[in-house]
This record gives sequence, structure tokens and C-alpha cells, in this order.
Amino acid sequence: MATIEKRKGKNGNVEFYVIRVYRGYAENGKRLKPFSMTYRPEKGMTQKQIDKELAKLAADFEERCKMGGVSNPTMKLSEFCKKYLEIMQPRLSPGTFNFYFNQIEHCIIPALGHIKLKDISTAHVQAYITQLANLPKCDSKGVRQKDGEKISPSTVRRYLTVLQSVLKQAVKLGIISESPAKAERLSIPKVQQPKIQIFNPTDASEMLKCLEQEDLQFQVFVQLAIITGARRGELVALKFSDVNYDAGTITIERAASKSPGKPVDIKPPKDYETRIVSIDENCINLIKRLKQEKERDAVRLGSQWKGDDWIFTQWNGKMMNPQTPTRQFSKFLERHDLEHKKLHSLRHTSATLMLYGGVNIKQVQHRLGHGDIETTNKYLHVIEEVDRTATDVLRKMIDNGDNSKKK
Repeated sequence: MATIEKRKGKNGNVEFYVIRVYRGYAENGKRLKPFSMTYRPEKGMTQKQIDKELAKLAADFEERCKMGGVSNPTMKLSEFCKKYLEIMQPRLSPGTFNFYFNQIEHCIIPALGHIKLKDISTAHVQAYITQLANLPKCDSKGVRQKDGEKISPSTVRRYLTVLQSVLKQAVKLGIISESPAKAERLSIPKVQQPKIQIFNPTDASEMLKCLEQEDLQFQVFVQLAIITGARRGELVALKFSDVNYDAGTITIERAASKSPGKPVDIKPPKDYETRIVSIDENCINLIKRLKQEKERDAVRLGSQWKGDDWIFTQWNGKMMNPQTPTRQFSKFLERHDLEHKKLHSLRHTSATLMLYGGVNIKQVQHRLGHGDIETTNKYLHVIEEVDRTATDVLRKMIDNGDNSKKK
């Protein structure tokens, strides 16, 4: 609870007010210095106006204190990180939150946690980047690589985004005036953009021909992945009720994610981009067949069926684990002696084919659910590569034609 105290001058009149919010006690039992702010009323204000303004300021100041939004000169980064995690937990998926938590606990706090938030400089952040760049590369189980390899520049950047997010939140709350971790001030390891994997028309045709030999549910998943360009988690979280059979559309309004040892979590799509996309008649017919198949399974299994209208399910109707399609797709390619590509390449293929077919980039952005057009623009490079290849083919054809005439 905020307290308000009057401060009088030598003439006995009130000159200003001090608003205090007590912080409790430190771990050693010592009482912490309270947050405080001063308020000087403007000349001519009545006592009623002053009291009203004081009440408003005290309530706002107390709320800011609770959220860590007060410029406390002694607040260390480690203290603010705890408040930051409280703020961000409801906004992040479980997997992303765990990643942020681990980065803060194992990297940020050991390196910078002892420094007062207001004293953190760009030089401190640059030194932190150097520390990150020297971290050993580990496998998925956390075991260091024997050859002493360091983490990649892209991993350094991914780790750095957590610190940038922490300091950006401190700016939002008014604790610091500007973030010392702005990218334009830092020297960050350059990342070579990975080549986007796509199925070219020939490979896609061969893959879809092999797909006809697979079970119906897997066929529907791959077809929708290519036609809609949706993410894996978005596809897994689809329900039959999301399909408008008459209009030939499907609504993407949720996504599934899975963290180790935890149940599947349902959240809005990435960038909160709920969208309606059209699908072709073939997809509609496949979905109808799959729905009939699920209805037969529900009757056959009786009380064992735990379905909730999910399109992609486990044997008993429960939602499919979001990681399952990745394993299934890898085995499918191997089974048919097809070149290995990631499941996400189906999304890349969808985007690339749309752009190459003349679809407006804004339409592609909406269909893919990109919050930022810059994310969609990366596919333009693939189109340029395809165009250059086409030019080379034409040049060879022309050159061969000229050579044959000379003979």
C-alpha cells in the first residue's frame, strides 16, 4: 500500500508530497529501502484537486512498483529478470518460456546479473556476445562435442535475443531510458542464411505419387501442408469444424506445441495470425473421407474413443503429438527412397510455388500467417534462383542451336 507524506517549507506551508511504496525485507532480514517519488502541485490548485491527483499518482506508482517499472537505482539485472519472467510467462508458449528461463538462469544472470540495471552498457552486452560465441557446441542431450566446436553464429543470435527482450521490457516499464542491446550498436556474428529446402515440381510430383500408398490421415496432413502452407503445430490443432466444406476454406485459429514431460499446449497461431485460407476440392474430399473413417473408429472403440473433433489424432481420437508428423515424414521419404527434406520444407514449397505462380506477396504473407512482410520476402531469393536457372537453361539451348547451324 502506498503512503503519502507532506513536506513543509520554512514558512509552514506544504511544498511537495512524498509517495512511498515499501519493498519488504531482503534475504538477510534487513528492511529494503522503499520506492519513492515526489509530487509538487501546480500553483493555483485547490486541495481537492491536489488530493485527487495524489490518489491517482499513488495508485499508478504502486502498480508500477509491483511490475518492476520504477527507476530503482539499486535494482540489479538479476532482480529484474525475475519480474521479467513473471510478465512474459502468460505471453509465451511453454517451450519458448522454458528456453527464455534457461537462458536467463544459465547465461544472463551468471554473466551480467550482478550489475545494476541502470549501469549496463553496450560494452557489457558486447562482452556477453563474446562469451556466447565461445560456448561449446553440445548435442541434444547437452553433451559437449569432442572436437571442441563452438556454437554457431545463428545460435549466438538466438541466445542474444533473450537479453535484448529483457532490456526492451525494462525500457517499456520506464526503468531505463534506452536499451544498451540495440543491434545497430553491436558487432554480432554474421549468419549465413541457410538454403531454403523446397520440392521442385518434379520432386513434388514423385513425392505425391508415393503419398497415395500411405494411410489416409498422413495423406491429408501432407496435402494440407502443401496447399495451405500452414505450420506443423497449426495443422495438428485443426478440427473438422474448422472446415467449411461448401466454401472450400479452412480456418487456422490455434496451434499445438509440446514441451518435454508436459502435455500438449494449445495457443493462438504464431504472430496471433488467425486466418481463413482456401483449399482445393481434392483436399475437401480427402478430409470428408477421413472424417468418415474417424466416425467409424469412434463407433468401433466405444468408450475408449477420446476424440474431440480433431482431424489428426492418435489411435483413440486424442490430438496427435505435434512432433509425430516430423518423424512420420522422415520415415515416409526413407521408405520410398526419396531425398531427405525437413517437414517444414512443405511450407517453403507452398510459399515458393505461390510466388512463382504470380500470387501477390501480400496474399502469400496472409496465407502463411506471417506477422512481418520481411519474413515472406525471404522467398523472393528462391524465386530469383529459379529464374537464374531458367535463364541458364535457355542460354544453353540457344548456344547449342547456334553451334549446330555453324556445323
